[in-house]
Amino acid sequence: MIAYPSHMVLSILPGRIITHRAEWLLAELVRGLADSACVAGDSTGANTPVAVELEDVRRSRQGDSDAYRRLIEQHQEHVSRILWRFSRDRLVHEELVQDVFVEAYLSLRSYSGKAPFGHWLSRIASRVGYRYWKQAARRRKVERFTLEQWDQVPDESPEQMDPSQAAALVHCLLAQLRPRDRLVLTLRYLEGCDVAETARRTGWTKGMVKVQTRRARKKLEKLVTRAGREIVR
Repeated sequence: MIAYPSHMVLSILPGRIITHRAEWLLAELVRGLADSACVAGDSTGANTPVAVELEDVRRSRQGDSDAYRRLIEQHQEHVSRILWRFSRDRLVHEELVQDVFVEAYLSLRSYSGKAPFGHWLSRIASRVGYRYWKQAARRRKVERFTLEQWDQVPDESPEQMDPSQAAALVHCLLAQLRPRDRLVLTLRYLEGCDVAETARRTGWTKGMVKVQTRRARKKLEKLVTRAGREIVR
């Protein structure tokens, strides 16, 4: 059997391969990508006694820098992991993480203590990341998928793709969407948030989250299909 180069195979059987790749990319999104390049850790400060954490919050409100430093140390990995979904540029990522803790410090008076401090930080992190996406979208147009990027996905067994490489590809794919669509897909599928948690982080109603998720998925499906067709032409 003759082994055709990938670009020739695309020309011979474009429909089947495009569909295969599109289904795989969407499946990766739904499963919640196992990103080996992601910032390590998923600590939300759960190992810290609630009373101790609340005391550090109280002292931080009074200007105790050591108390707030302890809060940062407890939750930095958790916040870093969330923000890695919003930017894979190390410098930008570091700035976003700093922005979260600055914003959190300035908003400490609004923290009621009814929910874990880490959950409260998650909402701020999602808001900071979403704001960054909207600012980036206004500054420049996002480039479409290139042939080289599309060819990174193996024709026959895309699931064998290196996790970090797959993560970068999915991140690039999501970057083609509007920030609102990108946010709901990131939270629902990459972060693994349920409808209630997504609503809490975004400030939307549960009904809006469901509608926005359906719309974003349809847009993603159309985007993948269109990208494949444009490459074949």
